[in-house]
Amino acid sequence: MAKEVIFTEKAPKPIGPYSQAIKVGNFIFVAGQIPIDPETGEIVKGDIKEQTKRVIENIKAILEEAGASLNDVVKVTVYLKDLNDFAKMNEVYSEYFGESKPARVAVEVSRLPKDVLIEMEAIAYKE
Repeated sequence: MAKEVIFTEKAPKPIGPYSQAIKVGNFIFVAGQIPIDPETGEIVKGDIKEQTKRVIENIKAILEEAGASLNDVVKVTVYLKDLNDFAKMNEVYSEYFGESKPARVAVEVSRLPKDVLIEMEAIAYKE
């Protein structure tokens, strides 16, 4: 089964040696996204809600480039700098994954790239 590298200018360029996403068969593996504005290349300043929104918008753009949508997401991993932000992150997350709730894990980590508050990765399945 061939793998396809997914790239879009509508999401931030990778900040390391990795792809925005890889598509293998019907699966799309989206790399961890942090709250970088793709237009400016800068970290979105603000609270966890603002950063969560930017992260999900980045994931959405990558999925759209691969011919999928947030409704096709089957698994999300959320990395939070502070688990006290869990409820506020969920408020924004629920706006995007209201009807289609993927399996998910959320963990607190000691530090994230560029000292952001949140990072998310996703796996989607598109028939």
